[in-house]
Amino acid sequence: MKKSEVLKIVGQNIRRIRLEKGLTQVDLVGRIEARIDTTNISRIEKGRTNATIHTLFKISQALEVPLPEICDVYFSKRE
Repeated sequence: MKKSEVLKIVGQNIRRIRLEKGLTQVDLVGRIEARIDTTNISRIEKGRTNATIHTLFKISQALEVPLPEICDVYFSKRE
C-alpha cells in the first residue's frame, strides 16, 4: 500500500469518527491538548500531510477512541 493511500485512509477514519461524534474541525481542535489548528486537521483528514504519531495520539484522545481505530487501514469503514 502506498504512503498516499495510508494517509488518505487515516484521514478518512478521523473525519468519519469526528462526524459520528457530531464535532466540527473547530470543536476537535478545541479538545486537542497540543498545538494544532483547523488547517492542519483539514490537511490530515484529506491525507495531504503525514501527521506525527504524537499528533495522531492527541487526536485519538480528543475523539475518545483508541489510537488503533484511527490508524486502521485494513478494516476501516470506507465510503
